Amino acid sequence: MKEVSIIGVDLAKNVFQLHGAAADGSVLFRKKLTRLQFERFMASQPACTVAMEACAGAHHWARTLTGMGHAPLLIAPRYVKPFVKRHKNDSADAEAIVEAALRPTMRFVDPKTADSQARAVLFRTRTQFVESRTVAVNALRAHLYEFGHTAPIGVHQVKRLAGIVEAGDSGLPEAVRLCCREILAQIAQIGERLAVLDREIARLSGEGETSRRLRTMPGVGPITALAVETFAPAMDSFRSGRDFAAWLGLVPMQKSTGGKQRLGRTSKMGQRDIRRLLIIGAMSTVQRTLRKGAPEGSWLGRMLAKKPRMLVAIALANKMARGVWAMMTKNEDYRGAAMA
Repeated sequence: MKEVSIIGVDLAKNVFQLHGAAADGSVLFRKKLTRLQFERFMASQPACTVAMEACAGAHHWARTLTGMGHAPLLIAPRYVKPFVKRHKNDSADAEAIVEAALRPTMRFVDPKTADSQARAVLFRTRTQFVESRTVAVNALRAHLYEFGHTAPIGVHQVKRLAGIVEAGDSGLPEAVRLCCREILAQIAQIGERLAVLDREIARLSGEGETSRRLRTMPGVGPITALAVETFAPAMDSFRSGRDFAAWLGLVPMQKSTGGKQRLGRTSKMGQRDIRRLLIIGAMSTVQRTLRKGAPEGSWLGRMLAKKPRMLVAIALANKMARGVWAMMTKNEDYRGAAMA
């Protein structure tokens, strides 16, 4: 009887679908197990490869299965979808995971440690608070606009909006003032929570040698440095800095055919947290350069002279990504001027 070489698992909250296959891909079993049954079944199985989609809970199960002696493989869901035959169901998904994992050129996701996932939760929570504060500020601006009061966008305009709410000659009904004060209190409360998270991020960023090294690059602060350390895989998995920039989605999308190279807009087909933070850092560097002036003959100065600011910021973010790869692979601090 053939031995089980690989097991594909379609993860879910309560019911897991398993697809066991031999080394040649032939089907040995198909099972539907509850969460508790799945853990018991895998503990009784001989060590084998276990393939799963890299979704919620996958990293937890990867760590658990590693403790049982199995070799977990995590695959991005978009790489599994082409192997689903006809209709989509749990059994077909589990079989497709096995088919994808057996491909010799398949790319896999590195399982995260518990500490890495904890830092990811920290980032996600901060992002959620920032979005909630933005919603509250926009609601406040919209309410005041109903009564003829306008203000520029941005959280830094909250004091101006608060002044309008409290002004005696603003012409606001008392019910509107009450609602606006509640929104202002919500914004202040979210700001306090963000300050707590920012202090924790700064503490974690100051502890690691990698984060300290990355912060030597202009445009990279504690949040960006810790994001790279949290979300980026091992840098030796990329052949060059360009591969890392492509993984982040900071390269043009290709639609080449017939030997003709056709490049489009930035692909954005990568890790969005690091990409967003690098672009923000690049934009701050561009704005600072426009205020103070770029050194004569510098790359950034030449780009700003003939290209739009946002396009230059994307290009600079691409250079920053390549610099991050070089710094982490060579274990060196940033060298050279920010605008060289």
